[in-house]
Amino acid sequence: MNNLLEAVSNYVILFLSENLSDQLSFHTIGHTYDVVGAVQEIGLESDLSDDEMLVVQVSAWFHDCGYVNTYIGHEDESKKTAKNFLENFGCEKDFIETVLNCINSTKYPPKPYSLLEKVMCDADMYHLTRPDYPKYGKALRLEFEKYLGLTYTDREWQIKNCNFFKDHKYYTEYGQNILTKFKEVNIQLMNCHE
Repeated sequence: MNNLLEAVSNYVILFLSENLSDQLSFHTIGHTYDVVGAVQEIGLESDLSDDEMLVVQVSAWFHDCGYVNTYIGHEDESKKTAKNFLENFGCEKDFIETVLNCINSTKYPPKPYSLLEKVMCDADMYHLTRPDYPKYGKALRLEFEKYLGLTYTDREWQIKNCNFFKDHKYYTEYGQNILTKFKEVNIQLMNCHE
């Protein structure tokens, strides 16, 4: 099944490179790479089996493919892309279903049920822990303006960001014990406690 991961990554890289709008500043192919890296880290720390790792890695590759077609509701489009590919590849029904559930769990607000869904949700929000978070925040702000028509003053954006950070929670043990600490550093740096 390892050739599945290779086939998926090759397909998604090409698919996003050719079709993703260059107007997207946050949900770029770079974000997909970041999430794929994060599911590996969180998955290993969560003691996932090889089969489970395959599920979360495949889910991470596909999770934002829907941005090619739509901004709002992209998860459903991502699921269609994943389903088509995995069915044509000859994957088992249960495997496909689990991947689709992982992608679906990243809808906001997230509602992960299984450990795999929790790993996926934590990976999707891994950027909240990064020392260079401000560049991600800036990219997201640009995207909201362009795609959702939402414009914010610097102060409004800071408040929105702070509220998002405070409302957000990680779901895996690793997320709660380790990632949260890094996220807390960013909360401090954003002066959220004013």
